[in-house]
Amino acid sequence: MAEPLIAQYGPDVPQAIARMVAAVHPRFDVDAFLNDALTGYNALALMPRGTHLARALHRHLPADYPEALRILLASIDQPHGRAPGLSLASFLYLPHTVFVAEFGLDHFELSMKAQHALTQRFTAEFSIRPYLEQHPKATLAQLMAWTRDPSEHVRRLVSEGTRPRLPWAARLPAFQRDPAPVLALLERLKDDPALYVRRSVANNLNDIGKDHPALLADTARTWLQGATPERRWIVQHALRSAVKRGEPGALAALGFGAAADVAIGQPSITPKQAVVGGTLVVAFDVINTRAGPQQVLVDFAVHYIKANGQSRAKVFKLKTLDLAAHATQRVGKQISLAEMSTRKHYPGLHRVEAIVNGQAQAIGSFELLQNI
Repeated sequence: MAEPLIAQYGPDVPQAIARMVAAVHPRFDVDAFLNDALTGYNALALMPRGTHLARALHRHLPADYPEALRILLASIDQPHGRAPGLSLASFLYLPHTVFVAEFGLDHFELSMKAQHALTQRFTAEFSIRPYLEQHPKATLAQLMAWTRDPSEHVRRLVSEGTRPRLPWAARLPAFQRDPAPVLALLERLKDDPALYVRRSVANNLNDIGKDHPALLADTARTWLQGATPERRWIVQHALRSAVKRGEPGALAALGFGAAADVAIGQPSITPKQAVVGGTLVVAFDVINTRAGPQQVLVDFAVHYIKANGQSRAKVFKLKTLDLAAHATQRVGKQISLAEMSTRKHYPGLHRVEAIVNGQAQAIGSFELLQNI
C-alpha cells in the first residue's frame, strides 16, 4: 500500500525550517521553536500543519513583521536537507505563504514582493486570497501587472489565485457574484506560452461557469474565434464540467448544440449484477442515420443510488465521433465500482443512459450488490 502523502510532511519539516532560519538569524531559538511547532503536530492534517508552523514562526521570530519577513525570505535559499524528489517537496514553503497571509495584510507592498518570491517555490494561490478580499483594488492591479511577468509561476498565480472555487481554499464570493475582474486577467493569459498557466486559466473558467453558465458559453464562443490549437484546448477544458452537465450553451459553443441524427443500438451493461469493489463495462453502438457525415459528442451516465435512496447521475466521458454516412461505431468504457473518497456506493438498481450531444437515452440498468 502506498505511503500517505502526509507522511512526507512529518517532523522533519519544522526541523528543516528551523535550520534554515537559524542559518540567517543566529538568535533564533531552535529548541523553543521546535517544542512549540511539534506540540500537537502529528494530529493535524496537511494544510493545518502549514498554518500551525506559520503561527509558531510568528511566535519565535521578531514581533516586527517587516523584520520577521526579511529573515524568513532570507532563509528560503538555505540548505534544508530534504530529498528534492519528494511529491510534497515544495510544501516546505507552505508555512511561509501562510505567514504572509495571516500576518502581512497591513504591509501590502512588502507582502506582494514576498508572494512574488514564494510562489516561485511553492504556490501563493492560497495566500493571495486574503489580499483579494481586504485589498481588492490594489491586489487586482498587482495581478494585472503580473500577467506579463517573466516567471510562469507568477503568471499562474494570477489565474489560480483568483479562482472563485479554488480547491482546498475558501471561496471568493465577490468573484462568484461578479467574475468580470477575473475575466479581465484571464483575457491577458489566454494565449500564455506555458501549458502550466493555460491549464490554470481553463480551471478558472470552469469555476466561473458553475455560477455563470451563460457567461462561460459566451466567453468560449468569443475565444474560439480565430483560436490557436492551444486556446481551443483551453476552451474545451474549461467547458468540461458544463458539457457533463449537458448545458446547451456549452455544447453549442463546441458545435454540438443540435440534436444528433443517430440511433443507439446493441447496448451492453455487464455484469447485470455487479458488486461494490468490482468493475462495470458499458458499451453501445452509435449509428449515423443521416445520408451524410456528422460529428457527435458521446458520453454515458450512471445514476448512482445515494444514501437517501434517491439517485444522481455521474457522467463518464467517451469520445467525439466522426461518423460517415450511415456508419456505425461502437463505444464503451470500463468503470470502477470501488469505494472512493469522492463517491460511496450503495446497493440498488442503477440506471444507465447514453448521452449524445447532451441528449440522454436510457440503455438499461444493473443491480449493485454489497460485497460481503
